[in-house]
Amino acid sequence: MGFSCGIVGLPNVGKSTIFNALTSAKAASENFPFCTIEPNTGKVPVPDARLLKLSELAGSAKLIPTQMTFVDIAGLIKGAAKGEGLGNQFLGHIRSVDAIMQVVRCFDDPNIVHVDGTVDPLRDISTIETELILSDLEALEKQVIRVEKNARGGDKDAKSKAEKLKELIEHLNQGFLAKTFPGINEPDLISEVGNLLTNKPVMYVANVPESEATTKPNLSGSTHLDRLAVYATERNAEVVVISGKVESEISELPLEERADYLEALGLESSGLDRLTVAGYHLLNLITFFTIGPKEAHAWTTTKNSTAPQAAGKIHSDFEKGFIRAEVISYEDYIFAGSELKVKENGKLRVEGKEYLVQDGDIVHFRFNN
Repeated sequence: MGFSCGIVGLPNVGKSTIFNALTSAKAASENFPFCTIEPNTGKVPVPDARLLKLSELAGSAKLIPTQMTFVDIAGLIKGAAKGEGLGNQFLGHIRSVDAIMQVVRCFDDPNIVHVDGTVDPLRDISTIETELILSDLEALEKQVIRVEKNARGGDKDAKSKAEKLKELIEHLNQGFLAKTFPGINEPDLISEVGNLLTNKPVMYVANVPESEATTKPNLSGSTHLDRLAVYATERNAEVVVISGKVESEISELPLEERADYLEALGLESSGLDRLTVAGYHLLNLITFFTIGPKEAHAWTTTKNSTAPQAAGKIHSDFEKGFIRAEVISYEDYIFAGSELKVKENGKLRVEGKEYLVQDGDIVHFRFNN
């Protein structure tokens, strides 16, 4: 599936509405809980103006943007970790994604029922986090049993691992997320804890009414959105403000009319474009390019990828047979106006296996077949 973000939240917070607009899919989005049962998946191009500029300079016949995969996961409720509302099945879907986007309802509408009767963003987040914690606790308790069995069988490292796992369990029992546990990403621990839900990167998507589509959250705490902003700031998390209603309207318009509609609303870009970019950054991803007359292609890799690792994103043979990378920075390419001019300016660099690919690099990989 590649890099994926799971869209989660309580029932009727607007997850499927936002997913539909994001992917131009037609997932069901009705006004009752558990409308979405099986997860819907869609790939969305990541907006990047650099690709268009590079393609124009190179005279590329085809543009291929990089993509993010979004998964619309059914609404969770209290008791999900114990199987309520098909919760175990839904939690399993969350384990398969790389990051979590939690849609939080920040609008009042008497015609759209809330599963708890009233709108309270922080209560909703607490409900989701509690279920994720409970699911992780169940997984960890099984892991402790296995590790302790290994300890009794003579595994010298198993005893210390079991003690560390028990400390992590106590951490979760106190209501904290796994990601805040000291040393959670140390190799010896991460190999034991596996794919914990509360160790995944998270961002919050504030679904606001149409009248607040251009609102920027502040820390006053006076509105649903502001209370969410305070909460996210305290946890060093990002909030993307989206009006599901507005985004649905935009998705129904012809492409050539969308920019005018956004301008009329006072928006520089759609919330869904901002959401896609935010998801890309949440996963610590960067973009590099391969540019030529046939196509201008954007590729995704993780930050701090070596040149061979980035080459492997194009084809595994590129990584196995890697010889060198010929690299041009985006700024140098734009300044020169063509690859030939870049070379004449002495700005094309030859890099080896240890080179860390940078966001915006234009790369030619040389490799043995």
